[in-house]
Amino acid sequence: MTVLLHSCCGPCLGGSYDILKNDLQEEGIETFWFNPNIHPYLEYRERLLSFQKICNELGLKTHYGPGDYGLEYFLNEIAGKYDQGRCKECYRLRFDQLAHYTAANSFRAFSTTLLVSPYQQHEMIVEEAEKAAKKYGTSFHYCDFRPGFKNTHESARQYDLYKQKYCGCIFSEHSRFKGDKRYQLPECE
Repeated sequence: MTVLLHSCCGPCLGGSYDILKNDLQEEGIETFWFNPNIHPYLEYRERLLSFQKICNELGLKTHYGPGDYGLEYFLNEIAGKYDQGRCKECYRLRFDQLAHYTAANSFRAFSTTLLVSPYQQHEMIVEEAEKAAKKYGTSFHYCDFRPGFKNTHESARQYDLYKQKYCGCIFSEHSRFKGDKRYQLPECE
């Protein structure tokens, strides 16, 4: 049987892959890309190219969710939840597609590289993944990838991958840079 591993980017896949491979032992791993939360367009493109590059390097079969760059879809799905509630909706919308694809294509279970980051909301990810698995009658394979976080940086160097500076959505980009003195806006008169 095979587990479908959702990936948010190349470096996170690099930090998670070996942990999942060891956890599964003989089971196969294939990857899944569906990240309409990533903005702006050029950021989405860089992360997608990075994901594809490491999949090729690791010899992983890849699958894709519906559509491509999903600005309108993402904004409609978060439905005005621009505070921390947007993260729950973001996890939900991605896991809904992932669980549906997992069930429809007879994978044993799914997992996600989002579990590698200490900056993500770990418990919320698990909760939303389990809800999606139940909804579609499939399984969520939990694996704590956080010990592999340091390997995300090593993978980026080893495979010459784009390394992002924020979670993905435009709101996280704003949060990431607004407090950094290097990026302060000049006063406007």
